[in-house]
Amino acid sequence: DRVTDRATIKRGLDYCASLGITSIHNMDGNTYQLGLLEELDDAGALACRVQLPYHQKNDKTIADLVEGAPAMRARNRPDRITTNFAKVFVDGVLDSTTALMLDDYAGKPGWKGDALFTQEALSEVAIAADRLGFQIAIHSIGDGGVRRSLNAFEAARRANGARDSRHRVEHIEVIDPADIPRFRELGVIASMQPLHAPGPLSYDGTSLMGLLGEARQPYAFAWNTLRAAGARLCFASDWPVSPVDPMRSICAAVTRERFAPNHPDQAQTLTQALEGYTVDGAYAEFAEDRKGCLKAGYLAALVLLDTDIAAVAPAEIVSIKAAMPICDGRITHG
Repeated sequence: DRVTDRATIKRGLDYCASLGITSIHNMDGNTYQLGLLEELDDAGALACRVQLPYHQKNDKTIADLVEGAPAMRARNRPDRITTNFAKVFVDGVLDSTTALMLDDYAGKPGWKGDALFTQEALSEVAIAADRLGFQIAIHSIGDGGVRRSLNAFEAARRANGARDSRHRVEHIEVIDPADIPRFRELGVIASMQPLHAPGPLSYDGTSLMGLLGEARQPYAFAWNTLRAAGARLCFASDWPVSPVDPMRSICAAVTRERFAPNHPDQAQTLTQALEGYTVDGAYAEFAEDRKGCLKAGYLAALVLLDTDIAAVAPAEIVSIKAAMPICDGRITHG
């Protein structure tokens, strides 16, 4: 089984490399996966740098976190395989109405979704992980989940003092207006996925928008709204929930259309979309001083595309391929 699992992870890494990916922020993690990655690295077969989290599930205790997270971090291989953050799920997803909302889902009176952690329990996790010096990434899709996550980060700051923690809220598919400025105030990163927003490259969002209701719709997938309030964004795929190809996501980001004529324009510029997958991703893992842009002395992690991305029509970006991905100075595909 171990041989099969290691081969499966290698295929996944090689596939990511074929699409021009040089670094991955994995959102699930355990010591078994860590061991498989270490074996691939020992064999010279690690096609991408990997950030692997300690996954604090809702059936684990604070004692589990305090013991398990540092044990994984102690095995760090700097700029190769690292465990410097803890991952938590606070809610589900909108489609199944399990994302946690502040108010009832439209057409579902009395139903606000599922919470995997109470506010008190989530705050305890955040305080403990922050005290250990870990970054925390919380899956929060509904506006209730986002608020609960921000409250937990605020509790950690109050308990442990302010630091450059760069805690992350993952997804933020809808947000309450009152919570928008809190990202800047708390120094929290908005980690968002262009292909999660409805559109021609993703899915028809009619039913999802219906679940949100008219009042919440302008605050769904609110990339520019968060940017305007001073939030730092990074982009990701959430693979295998959506395709991992960065070109598909970048295309979706720059061609984003309003859900309704009176909604804010959330489409990204090409520069914003590219930075979301390069320097912003590096910033999200405290590595902006050595990767994420082309600069003398930085790590040799780059990709040569088969087309000038700035010279094609936005809708054609999806067809661009990675001609030569390079990780750690080594061509990893092609």
